[in-house]
Amino acid sequence: MAWVDKHNLTMLNEFILMGITDIPELQAPLFGLFLVVYLISVVGNLGLSILIKIDCRLQTPMYFFLRHLAFTDFGYSTAVGPKMLANFAVDQPTISYHGCATQLMFFSVFITSELFILSAMAYDRYVAICHPLLYMGLMSPRLCQALVTIPYLYSLFLSLLTIIKIFGASFCGYNAMRHFYCDSLPLIALLCSDTYEIKLVILIFSAFNLLSSLLIVLVSYIFILATVLKMNSAESRRKAFSTCGSHLTVIVIFYGTLFFMYVQPKSSDSLDADQVASLFYTLVIPMLNPMIYSLRNKEVKNALPRAWRMCANILFKTHSRIH
Repeated sequence: MAWVDKHNLTMLNEFILMGITDIPELQAPLFGLFLVVYLISVVGNLGLSILIKIDCRLQTPMYFFLRHLAFTDFGYSTAVGPKMLANFAVDQPTISYHGCATQLMFFSVFITSELFILSAMAYDRYVAICHPLLYMGLMSPRLCQALVTIPYLYSLFLSLLTIIKIFGASFCGYNAMRHFYCDSLPLIALLCSDTYEIKLVILIFSAFNLLSSLLIVLVSYIFILATVLKMNSAESRRKAFSTCGSHLTVIVIFYGTLFFMYVQPKSSDSLDADQVASLFYTLVIPMLNPMIYSLRNKEVKNALPRAWRMCANILFKTHSRIH
């Protein structure tokens, strides 16, 4: 259903997602590629979360935040990935009205939460390097819980506000989105009513989320850099930088992608660039993050064989009881 009557808005019960490409020959290869990317993302993020949960040596604030980062990566990639993959198998990919609202809500909650969890991780690294003797006291379990609970609650509030503003307005006319998931701006383009207020709300909150979280990251790393430069030992400096390496890599990739989307001049050609950037941060970044932390982090690499041995012992004991 591509068109609806402006005087009978109840007819609008689905949206057409025009997807990544309309070239039939590319559907199967892209389906295979993104299926592999999504599965690696799911296994990597769930595996990292479970590893941190069960390994007693990873029960520190740093890995507490990393577990929540893996959870948000899994959350927003799963909000988008399965539906996108399913749409490769149909001639006209659609999503229901309520399905679209649900997808936008979950995606918004997890992507916004990730911004502030990354900034909480930067603050954690600041305390660890600049105030090492006070680290366990300053980064108490209560503070760590607050630093993830508040972003989740704030993100949920912001997501619900966006949903109410968009889906409380009137849709009419062309109901096809040139996108592969339900995002706020493509949906706003389909509204009949005045969109100034909705766009202003989204612009203000998006700017606040991006700039405030990035400011925390920048200030934290300025203090970290100043502290590291004062260290006399080259080994101490190397160790300090190594504890920040994975986080810095994730920060550069994530914020770099977001700034590319928001800063580039808008034109018809930029729509394709937006699609590529959206694919990158919805599917590729959630796949890369657990790899970055697993390959660059010695404690995570050491925890993997311990987890394998633990699983093997459990299986062996279970097998022995059965027989």
